[in-house]
Amino acid sequence: MDIQLLRTFIEVSKTRHFGRAAENLYLTQSAVSFRIRQLETQLDTSLFVRQRNNVRLTDAGERLLPYAETMLQTWQRAQQDVSAMQHASAQLTLAASPMLWELDGVSAWVNRVCAAHPDWLIRAESTPAQLLARHLIEKRIDAGLTSELPKLEGLQSHHLGDYQLQLVSHLPALTLDTSDTLPLVYLDWGTRFSLEQSQIAPLQRSPVLHTQSCQLALNYLLVHGGVAFLPSLAVHPYLNNGQLHLIDHGHILTHPLYLTWLTNSDKKPLINELVSSAGQL
Repeated sequence: MDIQLLRTFIEVSKTRHFGRAAENLYLTQSAVSFRIRQLETQLDTSLFVRQRNNVRLTDAGERLLPYAETMLQTWQRAQQDVSAMQHASAQLTLAASPMLWELDGVSAWVNRVCAAHPDWLIRAESTPAQLLARHLIEKRIDAGLTSELPKLEGLQSHHLGDYQLQLVSHLPALTLDTSDTLPLVYLDWGTRFSLEQSQIAPLQRSPVLHTQSCQLALNYLLVHGGVAFLPSLAVHPYLNNGQLHLIDHGHILTHPLYLTWLTNSDKKPLINELVSSAGQL
């Protein structure tokens, strides 16, 4: 299928107007109409209901739209990868949950990787933790960062280091018992964290905010107040300036962080080189 047909279809669906779509694509209106007719002929269905000053998607058009957007994004990414490989000696795709990418220690580690291998093309993607193993098996990614290793045979892992979660609040001199009336912000660190927090009786209440964004949880505490487990590196500046305070003088949970990849990965030599050059978190 001609990718330009899909690009034109997406533009018409956005503008709901053949003329404006033509302007945005630097085409004539007749060229846009011709492309849409071509696509409708290939699919043997009408994609738009054409009325005076009113162009809307048919049911078939609505079904096609998400597929068209995915195909266009995939094609654009393929073009970028092929072009980038002309200037890079190697390419490595790393994945982690958005929350892990937010950790300062992980950012510093990625910076060391890039500094050690300036001729590599490093792609850092956000992948939900529950999809990490599948994306490794499907070879959509080369390696993943995770705090909980997938229960899957054929994986190899390297312990990058540990990170600490500290229980903090906007009020000073609190204990677990005296903090039980404050709003609870729940930063979802995964199954292990959920089990650990479930054993802390004073924290067993409904959260006012449940999120996987460290920054969002931190901002909520700074603006509205409350109590939450947050990464030590993230809260350190706010502890120093008195905006946040440790509960019980430092209630800490320690979690490991691993780099994991397929044992038979064709990128294994690159990953081994990465591990040896970038060091620990």
